Amino acid sequence: MDMEQIYEYIGKENVTTYAVGAFMLLWALVWLYRDSLEINKINEKYVFVTGCDSGFGNLLCRRLDKHGFRVLAGCLTEKGADDLKRVTGPNLKTCILDVTSTASIQKAFEWTQKEVGDKGLWGIVNNAGRALPMGPSEWMRIEDFHSTLKVNMNGVIEMTMKFLPLIKKARGRIVNVASVLGRVAANGGGYCISKFAVESFSDCLRRDIHYFGIKVCIIEPGFFKTQVTSLEPIERELCRLWNQLTPEVKESYGDKYLDNYIKIQRLIMNAICDSDLSKVTNCMEHALIAAHPRTRYSAGWDAKLLWIPISYLPACVVDLALKLVLPRPAKSV
Repeated sequence: MDMEQIYEYIGKENVTTYAVGAFMLLWALVWLYRDSLEINKINEKYVFVTGCDSGFGNLLCRRLDKHGFRVLAGCLTEKGADDLKRVTGPNLKTCILDVTSTASIQKAFEWTQKEVGDKGLWGIVNNAGRALPMGPSEWMRIEDFHSTLKVNMNGVIEMTMKFLPLIKKARGRIVNVASVLGRVAANGGGYCISKFAVESFSDCLRRDIHYFGIKVCIIEPGFFKTQVTSLEPIERELCRLWNQLTPEVKESYGDKYLDNYIKIQRLIMNAICDSDLSKVTNCMEHALIAAHPRTRYSAGWDAKLLWIPISYLPACVVDLALKLVLPRPAKSV
């Protein structure tokens, strides 16, 4: 069958459409195949994970241990470390780590350096984080911002820069946990600020060090049921913030504002929080195991269908949407 017969069969006006369709199908198949390729010798590779007492970090350590990685878990408390060791194998080791303390980070680095030896560190997962306090920006004091930024921003940067020589030696992976709230600033306080910073730091770092075979991946979880999204501490912190306001500021918001704000928080958290933490740890595992990891991973239905699409909308549209959702202060104009 020559080209003239092919054109006659499919119609000359449809040739471009079919060609583009065939190219896109081929591209998708190649991408899927490339995305499925995995690294070798997992049992010889070391991965350091921060924030392993509970939540994503705890589950990730258990999953990596089952995969055969040599896991180095940084826990904030002795209890968290002991609990994790009880449910994992001998290839998982723990250390006490406070990512807000330079001395603690230095101690964890020296311990890791001895553990990995000449092999270097295949991966570091900067998972440790805190969310509170969150609420209207005007309610915050400067220390409220600092308490979150010290963990989520400074901690990520200092851990990465300290451990970078070990990762460079192994030509490994840096996996930074950001958030969908690093794409859409929906709350006041330090959390959104810190997650935007993690996104920016990771992008800069990736472009700077890819020459050395190091991959930098960003995890952007949606809302999941962890200690970060637990309603009790969120509401307790909102009450604390409200109680520290001056009478003039309280009057501008009105007596019912706090109750209405808490009701909306409950509604949102109950509606979109996902209990399946494996959706996030699957992304983290892929970033460590895949031969060709992705730059960004969006975890959760709300991340894929709500927050990420919203992040591409004009600012005025996002502003209007949040204005419709959040309560209106009593003396708004």
